[in-house]
Amino acid sequence: MKRRRTATAAALLALLLPLPLAAAGTASAADAPSAAESRRTALELPRPTGRFAVGQETLHLVDRDRTDPWAGSGPRELMVTLRYPAQKGTGGPVRYLTREEARLLLADRELEQEIRVKALAGTAVHARSQARPLAGRYPLIVLSPGFTVHRSTLTALAEDLASRGYVVAAVDHAYESVGTAFPGGRVLKCLACDKTEAGTPMREVSDNRARDVSFLLDRLTGRHPAWRHAGLIDTSRIAMAGHSIGGASALAAMAADPRVRAGINMDGGLATPVPETGIDARPFMLLGAQDGVPGGNESWDRGWPRLDGWKRWITFADSGHFTFSDFPALADQLGLPDPEAPLPGDRSVELTRRYVAAFFDQHLKGRPQPLLDGPSPEAPEVRFHTP
Repeated sequence: MKRRRTATAAALLALLLPLPLAAAGTASAADAPSAAESRRTALELPRPTGRFAVGQETLHLVDRDRTDPWAGSGPRELMVTLRYPAQKGTGGPVRYLTREEARLLLADRELEQEIRVKALAGTAVHARSQARPLAGRYPLIVLSPGFTVHRSTLTALAEDLASRGYVVAAVDHAYESVGTAFPGGRVLKCLACDKTEAGTPMREVSDNRARDVSFLLDRLTGRHPAWRHAGLIDTSRIAMAGHSIGGASALAAMAADPRVRAGINMDGGLATPVPETGIDARPFMLLGAQDGVPGGNESWDRGWPRLDGWKRWITFADSGHFTFSDFPALADQLGLPDPEAPLPGDRSVELTRRYVAAFFDQHLKGRPQPLLDGPSPEAPEVRFHTP
């Protein structure tokens, strides 16, 4: 995982620098972009590949039994985007980000400008708000984003998993992004950034997120669920994946909660170490960028022998830390791929979706996936490691 300033740097610079710059002091240039500029800033995520339409709902959860560790007062709160298999032709449009969330994400990198805010907030997605669910019982996958960034950064993956027959809960953990909208017109900023920059260990973040996940599962699968469509969830088939510190949190959640049957860490250091006794032989996958090979991440080297169940260590050639998020696909649409991670954006999304879905299909649906057995000629960028 990355610290505050480095967490958003690569993604935002690649995503946003191509957007046209207004001259200093000329607000009208930003307020009235040309037709060519407007076309250039029309962003869209790749379409989901599964056979189901995707519905989306947002849930606000309050854990009144826990004081927020970053604010030091008030209950712990979560914002959760739920995506699920839905009936085609139902529901309405959804937003990628609110304008204020987009503005704060840009302002954190001193890149705020109206045309940029509009482009990022207006990214086209494929789920439909309040769509009627497709009857059935589906495995649940929890997704946790990287430090400082919004849960929306895993939208392409979340939509694809839902289209393949999963319920997906993407979580924003209060005070851990540069700006997340909460009910009542509140936008909570990154108090955790200040604490970690002052020396609070990143393990506090991943351990705290593990507690968030246990609370989330209580509220989604308990006797009185908070979500009206909770009956879609097969409570015997629950797993988690995360990016960066979210990936570390997947391991932490598995160590703390036996309900989480399988996990994936997408390019995150293991801030919470693998327990010496293992994780009860549950499956776990390390999915890393090109420098995440053995010897490139000490926490993965230390943790690998302790993973006592089915496991894989996979990296993508020519990839970077944000390869597993939405950013590369959006950057490519703007004509500026990251030279340090030249794997094309659509290919980044395709490979991430393919290997993540294969893992969950095998371990939650019982469908063997030869893709996970070793190198494939159809995916020459993918490396398997056996330290």
